[in-house]
Amino acid sequence: QVQLVESGGGLVQPGGSLRLSCAASGFTFSIYTMSWYRLAPGKERELVASITRAGDSTNYADSVKGRFTISRDNAKNTVYLQMNSLKPEDTAVYYCSTWEGRRRWGQGTQVTVSS
Repeated sequence: QVQLVESGGGLVQPGGSLRLSCAASGFTFSIYTMSWYRLAPGKERELVASITRAGDSTNYADSVKGRFTISRDNAKNTVYLQMNSLKPEDTAVYYCSTWEGRRRWGQGTQVTVSS
């Protein structure tokens, strides 16, 4: 059974940092591209970042380039999202995702950027 469990969200002031983690199980993590998406109230779901199975290629939404970094540890079946210089517009529920037969989602973790 595929499981994706996000953690690390919370309340942070503008300019602050957070590191999200996504622990995966139930599939061969190391052969799948992993992604982070976010969903903010009143907005469409946005692909934030993706990383290939070996971690040798990454892609980012223009809105987070230079501030967010996606990484993975295949030995730990975990993908990370380091978020720096956070802005109020980064406030959203962040989801870990992969395509394993079909699109798979975690339960999400709330990130709130506010003073």
